Amino acid sequence: MYSYTYDGSFEGLLTVVFEAYERKAWPTAIEPAQLAQPSMFGETVQVVTDEGKANRVWQGLKKRLSASALESLYYTYLWEQSGFERLIFDYARLVFDSPESVEGNYTAPFILQVQQIHKQVHREKHRMEAFVRFQKTADGLYYASISPDFNVLPLIVRHFEKRYADQRWAIYDSSRRYGAYYDLKHTSFVQLENPALTPRQRGKLSAEQYDENETRYQMLWQVYFDHVNIPERKNPKLHMRHIPKRYWKYLSEKQPRLQ
Repeated sequence: MYSYTYDGSFEGLLTVVFEAYERKAWPTAIEPAQLAQPSMFGETVQVVTDEGKANRVWQGLKKRLSASALESLYYTYLWEQSGFERLIFDYARLVFDSPESVEGNYTAPFILQVQQIHKQVHREKHRMEAFVRFQKTADGLYYASISPDFNVLPLIVRHFEKRYADQRWAIYDSSRRYGAYYDLKHTSFVQLENPALTPRQRGKLSAEQYDENETRYQMLWQVYFDHVNIPERKNPKLHMRHIPKRYWKYLSEKQPRLQ
């Protein structure tokens, strides 16, 4: 029995695939090192991320998979739900051990599961792109806080780079405690740690950090929303289907009325 630990990165996970093949020792468990528990049975293999080894695995997958299937594997990594490492490993192993394409091989249950995960993560990506609302800070930065179900921040950056190319902005994932900052030329990812803050407080701006006109803009938006919202045409079920309640926290028109 072999338990593999890695640093939690996608490159680290690909390195695990390389090491398992090199050792011919197939994992019974794969976990981030910071979450792994000591095993009383079997051997624990601590894998150090190696970009060269990770790239060899990725290039090998590229030769055997379509662009859509490769994207599905990466989306599975961003899915972050329990067992995603084994899903990716089992998928990669089937790819390397099969003489033919495995993309339509639904006798392997994880092939279909990876496709379904791709749809879930893509849907969350699309909703974040639609529902993120920026607030202007006193220093001219446009700022938004999000807490998506899946780790979609790396996927939505390009959308906002194109849409808001002429202004500085930052999007902070309060659940995962990291953010993306765009400086008019490049986007960089930053880690922000403050254990004193509760999950609800993380990523929130205080009143003095807002631009002096921000509150006024939010009030105007709420008034506009009231005027275009025709009571006779209300369809709550349709509304909830298009804008699930968990996304309301991002929308100015759904916040308590500002005075």
